[in-house]
Amino acid sequence: MTYFLEYTVPAGPDDAEFEFPHDEIQTGTTIPLSETDAEIVHAPELSARTGIIGATVPEAKLEAEQLIIHSRATEASLYEDPSNSLQSGIGTLIATFVEGRGWQDA
Repeated sequence: MTYFLEYTVPAGPDDAEFEFPHDEIQTGTTIPLSETDAEIVHAPELSARTGIIGATVPEAKLEAEQLIIHSRATEASLYEDPSNSLQSGIGTLIATFVEGRGWQDA
């Protein structure tokens, strides 16, 4: 099965926000902030959608939980998405995770 985990990563305790250059001409290009004159975008959090490997839902949940534990995220949603889309909310919601409460099936 194809699973995706959606979660939000808040900026770290010492960081007020994330900063990254925004260049509409060279989209997807990553360059150090000190080496660009592109407009700098500030964000207090970053949204992520990551592919999760798992043959079954319990395997996908275990893999997803490891990712959540090693990030600063406190909540996440697990989707089954055979289309392999990287767009948010695509697929069938399988379960949600909240730190301290664990998984809740949809």
